[in-house]
Amino acid sequence: MERQPVVTIKNLNHYYGKGALKRQILHDINLEIYPGEIVIMTGPSGSGKTTLLSLIGGLRSVQEGSLTFLEEELYRASQKKLVSLRQKIGYIFQAHNLLGFLTARQNVQMAVEIKQSVSQYHAVNRSITMLQAVGLGNYINYYPENLSGGQKQRIAIARALVNNPPMVLADEPTAALDKQSGRDVVELMQRLAKEQGTSILLVTHDNRILDIADRIVEMEDGILLGDNHNVAVNN
Repeated sequence: MERQPVVTIKNLNHYYGKGALKRQILHDINLEIYPGEIVIMTGPSGSGKTTLLSLIGGLRSVQEGSLTFLEEELYRASQKKLVSLRQKIGYIFQAHNLLGFLTARQNVQMAVEIKQSVSQYHAVNRSITMLQAVGLGNYINYYPENLSGGQKQRIAIARALVNNPPMVLADEPTAALDKQSGRDVVELMQRLAKEQGTSILLVTHDNRILDIADRIVEMEDGILLGDNHNVAVNN
């Protein structure tokens, strides 16, 4: 049986501004991402990478073209549908966006509790298990201010993956980290994604982590250039 893509994008265009100020940001984007696949998107600042990420994540509305997530069309999708979509995606950003007044466990647990059908007992257990999986079993009751940048980003990964989402979107997850911490973080993402069958789309300027990708795509001036399969691995 043929695998269905998690994300299918066809002839996607996107604009900022109106009237005389209207400017095209994305030009005729076509892309498919499959279950368990790690796709890295590279390209200069201002090329449209984050805009594309936000469209896939349901954080912006699709203006032109087709974007399907789990075979659901997002063009002309209602706000309710976009909210529902966001709950099926894990997000990891350059800034870990942790809440400073919550412990590591509580930050992860919040993501579980968004799904109202989960009991608090189950939410606590899942959060602790996920923090153990990212190597923070001894830090579950620590507050973010007492943790290193790499540890905070590990909490963000645990939070993104705790609900076994079909897709994780990561925007410059290693930008604020030193070389070793950045390496550890992406290898952790890679391992957990492969174990869970989660697809990852990762935007980065960090050439040191390209080898974790199954596929590398490049964005330039709003145009998605050809796919490079396992480019970094073969060099």
